[in-house]
Amino acid sequence: MKISGRNYIGYRTSTQNSKTFNTFNPKLNTPNPWSFNEASDEEIDEACSLAEQAFLEYKLIPGVRKAEFLRSIANEIEGLGVELISVYTQESGLPEGRAIGERGRTMGQLRAFASLLEEGSWVEATIDTAQPNREPQPKVDIRKKLFPIGPITVFGSSNFPLAFSTAGGDTASALAAGCPVIVKSHPMHAGTGELVASAIVKAAEKTGMPNGVFSNLNSSGIEVGEQLVLNPKIKGVGFTGSIKGGMALHKLAGERQEPIPVFAEMGSINPVVVLPSALLENGENWAKQYASSIMLGAGQFCTNPGLILATKGTSLDSFIKHLGKEISALESSCMLHPNIHDNYEKEKKELSGQGGVNMVVENEKNVGPNHARQKVVTVNGSNFLKNSKLQREVFGPFSIVVRCEDTNQLEQVISKLDGQLTGTLLGDSTELEKYPKIVQALQSKVGRLLFNGVPTGVEVCPSMQHGGPFPASTDSRFTSVGTAAIRRWVRPITYQNWPEHLLPVELRDENPLEIMRLVDGEHTNRKI
Repeated sequence: MKISGRNYIGYRTSTQNSKTFNTFNPKLNTPNPWSFNEASDEEIDEACSLAEQAFLEYKLIPGVRKAEFLRSIANEIEGLGVELISVYTQESGLPEGRAIGERGRTMGQLRAFASLLEEGSWVEATIDTAQPNREPQPKVDIRKKLFPIGPITVFGSSNFPLAFSTAGGDTASALAAGCPVIVKSHPMHAGTGELVASAIVKAAEKTGMPNGVFSNLNSSGIEVGEQLVLNPKIKGVGFTGSIKGGMALHKLAGERQEPIPVFAEMGSINPVVVLPSALLENGENWAKQYASSIMLGAGQFCTNPGLILATKGTSLDSFIKHLGKEISALESSCMLHPNIHDNYEKEKKELSGQGGVNMVVENEKNVGPNHARQKVVTVNGSNFLKNSKLQREVFGPFSIVVRCEDTNQLEQVISKLDGQLTGTLLGDSTELEKYPKIVQALQSKVGRLLFNGVPTGVEVCPSMQHGGPFPASTDSRFTSVGTAAIRRWVRPITYQNWPEHLLPVELRDENPLEIMRLVDGEHTNRKI
């Protein structure tokens, strides 16, 4: 299809605003040919009104039909073929293999939520039957399940044009929950966003979903996003991006007459704690693996290992030497946009200039436009503890190694860290038992705890936790990856002494959907 640059307002496209912008090809360092119309105030209001009306119908549609919708979206995305891959690479500077892999992940997420809906137990139906003869007070019949909260605004992410954007995890989980979605398309990949939006709309029409169940709005600035968050018809927000952006949205949402939740996944430097045995037995191999992890995707992953912690000694010296050698041997990659590249260079320079910071290696070769020059630096534990700026995320292929005096200082450093998405321990199982305080300190700071691995790469599965204590995310109780992400967009409602035939089907005695329920304290799918 030809990219039109138009906004999707439910089933129709619209261009009321004459203000336009172009996306940019960071690899060629030139603007892309497609022009996009900014959403107008009227288009924003119309999308929100349509979503509110759609919610009244969509929340009542059975799970199996919503599952059909999600599977249809995945099929339509696949049907976009090479055009989607081409536009993705032109707008992101990322290679074709990454585009194909991310497309597969996006379709996989949609199909995983479809399976969740078809099985049905995700609503967490809980039933406590009446006990009229209980003494001293009779017990009434009480039943509870999860319900969708209403229209959701999703902000596309710069570093994942597919898996965390238009039809990414936030959108897929919200639609699965029964919530219409309005996407504020990311201006760096608005063409990719339009193609995916067309697939979602086509799937909605094919499967008979209500008009307004999905809209996609263009904007090069922050105004459209702000208006969406402030619109009283919006009941929740999904965001993946910077701490600055996430907290601005969180503040806006909290200042509304009716505050709403903002589920923001923000900054993380993903500490890696290297225990002695890892350096003695496998130091060179870990250096090679971590060089590749730091460089993956030009360092533009939220799980990039930006901080490596270990106790000083000859083994650590050797590891640092090998890490510098391995990372120097790798080719630099193009970043997503000149603005991201410029910010990387600025942040890298500022952190490298902090007191006590020493360079290990920096790529000084000739590189293409907007390519990230990788860098590794070191600092001792005392200087790290004194300077909170050394915790700041540098979005790109940059990592700092902290030389701690001993395990006591290592524990102090971990305890001083902000909240993180991930924390990794390298060593052997006996060391985990030997240093329980270090393990506990790291566990208190992260959402995902890894042993002998690299944090880059996030499996989409029910057990995944992609979120952590602030500022990694705004609410550490929830994940933005995996089927548990659906719980962000629902709330529980209890029915007390409700007529059986008027109960939601998931709560009726006959259990017609045959889902697992908690009945009088027992997990079962039996009838009552």
